[in-house]
Amino acid sequence: MTAELDLLVVGSGVAGLSAAVRAAARDGVRVGVLTKGPLEQSTTRWAQGGVAAVLGGDPDSTDLHLADTLAAGAGLCDVDAVRILVEEGPVRVRDLVSLGARFDRDAEGQFELAREGGHSLPRIVHAGGVATGAEIERALVVAVRSEATEIHEHAFALNLVVENGRCVGVRAALADGTVGVVRARNVLLASGGAGQIFSVTTNPLEATGDGIAMALRAGAAVADVEFVQFHPTALHHERMPRPLLSEALRGHGGLIRDINGERFVDEMLPRDQVSRAMVRRMIELHTDHCLLDVTGLEQFDVRFPTIAAMLSGLKFDPSQDLLPIAPAAHYLCGGVLTDLNGATSIPGLWAAGEVACSGVHGANRLASNSLLEGMVFGARVVEAIELGIDAPELTGAMRALDGDGGRRIEGWCAPESLSSTVEGNADALATARDDMQWAMTVGAGVVRDSSSLTATATKVEHARTLANATGVAAWELANLTAVATALLVAAEARTESRGAHTRDDYPSLDPNLALRLVIV
Repeated sequence: MTAELDLLVVGSGVAGLSAAVRAAARDGVRVGVLTKGPLEQSTTRWAQGGVAAVLGGDPDSTDLHLADTLAAGAGLCDVDAVRILVEEGPVRVRDLVSLGARFDRDAEGQFELAREGGHSLPRIVHAGGVATGAEIERALVVAVRSEATEIHEHAFALNLVVENGRCVGVRAALADGTVGVVRARNVLLASGGAGQIFSVTTNPLEATGDGIAMALRAGAAVADVEFVQFHPTALHHERMPRPLLSEALRGHGGLIRDINGERFVDEMLPRDQVSRAMVRRMIELHTDHCLLDVTGLEQFDVRFPTIAAMLSGLKFDPSQDLLPIAPAAHYLCGGVLTDLNGATSIPGLWAAGEVACSGVHGANRLASNSLLEGMVFGARVVEAIELGIDAPELTGAMRALDGDGGRRIEGWCAPESLSSTVEGNADALATARDDMQWAMTVGAGVVRDSSSLTATATKVEHARTLANATGVAAWELANLTAVATALLVAAEARTESRGAHTRDDYPSLDPNLALRLVIV
C-alpha cells in the first residue's frame, strides 16, 4: 500500500469506478479502490434496464425527464439535484461510450431507446437488450485496472477512520488476512445498497449496507432510508437473488395478471404503485405471486436475449408460459446524506450511488435513473476535490441537516464499531440472518404498520446481539442490523404513506411530512 492515497473508493459499481477512472486520469493523483469481492462483482453488474438520458431529438427534453423524476419521487426529490442529473447525464453517457461501453443501436447507428414505468417517452439506452449493467461494469473495470494506483479486492471495509473531525481512511480486513488502515485524503463511499436486509431481493449477496452502516457508526447524517423500492416483476422462484424481469418487458407490451388471468393495474405506473397493487391483489386472492404475460411480444429471444436465456435455463417458455412474479426488494432510495457535490456531513468523506441520499430519488426512484445518478455524482465528487472543496455545503439534500426541508429523528444511538475478536458461530449467525431477513420482509416490506414495525424491531435486535463477533458473516450481520434499525426507526417516524413507504395505519399523505427524516 502507498503511504497515503489522494482518493480511496469503497465499492466497485458504476459510481465508484467512474469516479476512480476520472480521478486517476489526472497527473499525479493516487487513486485506490477497495471492494469486498472481485472488482467485477457489484450491483451495477445486475442492472438490466439501462440508463435514462435525453440524448437529443424532439420531442423529448431534459425538462420532461425532470418532471417524470419529480412525479415518481412523490414530493421529496430535491429539484436542484434532479436538474443536475438530467442535464449532466447525457455527457456522462457519452463518457462511457468513449471508454468503450457498447450500447444497442439501430440500423442507422442511432441509440435504440426503450420506455419504462413512469417515463413519458422512450429515453432508456441499453446494452445487450437487458444486460446494460454488465456492459458498463466491463468497460469501467478495464479502465480502472489500467489506471488505479492500487486495488484491494476481497477486502472488507470495517470502519471509517475519523481524526480531528475528518475522515482520513478506512480500517479494513484485507485479502491476505491482515487488518489495517488504508489512508487517504478523501474517501468516497460507493458501496451500493442494502437489499440483503430482506429475504426476497434482486440484489447480490454482497449488498449488505456496509457503507451506510460505517457512516452511521462514524456519526455521518443518513436520510430517506425508509424508502425501499420493491421491483414488481421479480421472477417468483427459489433462486436468489431473484431473477429480474426487466421493466422493458412491460414497456414493450408485457401485461401483469392475477392468478385468475385478470389484469388489475396499469403496468407503466411507477414501481411503488405497481408493487402495492400486486401485494393487495395477492392478499385478496390468498396467493404469493402474480403473473407476467409476455406471450404477445414478438422476437422475444432477439429483443431480450439475456432474459430469454435465463428463462430457458429455468424451464420457462415466454412464448407460451405466464411467468410467476412477486415484488422483491430492489433499491434503497436513501442513504448517506450528501450535498450537490457528493460531500457528506463529515469532511473528507464523500458518497455517490445507491449508498448516498443525493435528493435525486425522493420517496421513489424513477426507473433507470440509478446508473445515471452514480455516473453524474461520482464525477461531481472528483470535480469538487479538484477544486479544493473540503467540507459539505448546504445545497441539495444536505439542506435537510440544517432544518430546511428536513427533521432530525431524536434518540438515535449509533451502532458500535466492528472490533470484536471473538469468532462467531456460523450456524447461529446464518439462522439469525435468515430470521431477520424474513421478519423485515413480512413486517417492513411493501406494506407496514406500527405493530409490524415493532415486532420486526425485536427480531432485528436479537440478530444484532449475535453479530458481536469477528469474521465476514458477523460483520455483514452487524451492518445489516444497523441499516435495518435505521430503516425501522425512520419508518415508525413517518406516519403517512408516500412513495415506496406504505403504512396501513396511516394510508394518506401528510403535508407536514413532505420533508426528509434525518438520522445523525
